[in-house]
Amino acid sequence: MSPSWFKPTPDSLWNRFRERPRLRYASLVNLVWAIYVFGDVIFANELGPWWGVATGLSFPIFLLLYAAAYTRPLRHVAWYAGGVALLAYATLSFNHSAGGTYVIYACAMLGFEGAPKKCIAGMVAVIGGFVGVAYVLVGWPIPVIATLSFIALSVGTINVVYRFNAQRDVELKLSHDEVRRLAATAERERIGRDLHDLLGHTLSLITLKLELSRRLFDRDADAARREIEEAEQVARHALAEVRSAVTGIRASGVVAELASARLLLNTSMIDFVYRAEVPELPPRVDNELALILREAVTNIHRHAGASFAEVTVSMDDRACMMTIVDNGRGFAGSEGNGICGMRERVRALGGTLAFESVPQKGTVVRIQVPLVSADRSPSAGARRDDALPYDHDRLAS
Repeated sequence: MSPSWFKPTPDSLWNRFRERPRLRYASLVNLVWAIYVFGDVIFANELGPWWGVATGLSFPIFLLLYAAAYTRPLRHVAWYAGGVALLAYATLSFNHSAGGTYVIYACAMLGFEGAPKKCIAGMVAVIGGFVGVAYVLVGWPIPVIATLSFIALSVGTINVVYRFNAQRDVELKLSHDEVRRLAATAERERIGRDLHDLLGHTLSLITLKLELSRRLFDRDADAARREIEEAEQVARHALAEVRSAVTGIRASGVVAELASARLLLNTSMIDFVYRAEVPELPPRVDNELALILREAVTNIHRHAGASFAEVTVSMDDRACMMTIVDNGRGFAGSEGNGICGMRERVRALGGTLAFESVPQKGTVVRIQVPLVSADRSPSAGARRDDALPYDHDRLAS
């Protein structure tokens, strides 16, 4: 058998683990249970005359089949599991511990590939053969057979469940990526429409005024100057609108940050809870609170060591409140750049930020931002059309 035979094939289980090294290490660590192949040395009253021969021949074959299950095409793994099962039946009479151990490994390997029903059926067949050989030919006690059968079926079933959970996680990640891609595409289309609506009419107006001023330059210098001044005002107004639009594009909002926080923390096995209905916040408050929330969630993800986090957002006629709670190790030491940045953002809004932290019991962050009159009356701002300084009649002429 050439060494290249054990070079992992592209469709092997080992190759599938190339982006998850932890699973590769686990496949090697799982071999530690093979020590039970030599369990008769401790548990048996005496070793049979053929114990050494059976163990010395079967164990290398088992290692070869185990390696092949990870490095050869995954569709062949049932054959290698079947080989391990036959190895178990052949050694039961000579090495009881080895036979039972090989049966457990055979069921575990059957969980690597195939539909759940197919995997379970294969395990039942392997265990059925083991029961027949152990009870009929070797004469093992029924409790021992039942215990080993239960362990073998449990290990194989756990592998099946783990494999399908991992597949669902991958599918969920792909769906999240697709949602993000579609959201980015929709956002680009929206930005394109907004810029067309925002700048198309304004730039056309500036062009008309500059053309009119060029025509009036030799005949009426004062009128030409007025047209140029109005074109300048329109340009300044368009610049202000573009800046406002860019600010809105950059801002994600508290609702979007809460959804991102749930995805990030749940991936880190942190249970994250927030109320589904978040009040509609004023734009200036919404943008800044979203950035503060992002920093707080990043701290929980990286440093808190928490298993639970909760965010509550509320608003009344006077103020907007946000509370962030976790059950991590608590806040200790000097404040880093992230917390200092949070304080600066809250201070810029005229609000207050308070930390309540107990070592090993978690942290509570309370933020309160007062509302101004403009926040309570969103329609108070000037409309675009009212702010454009031009005379329809004069342009028409």
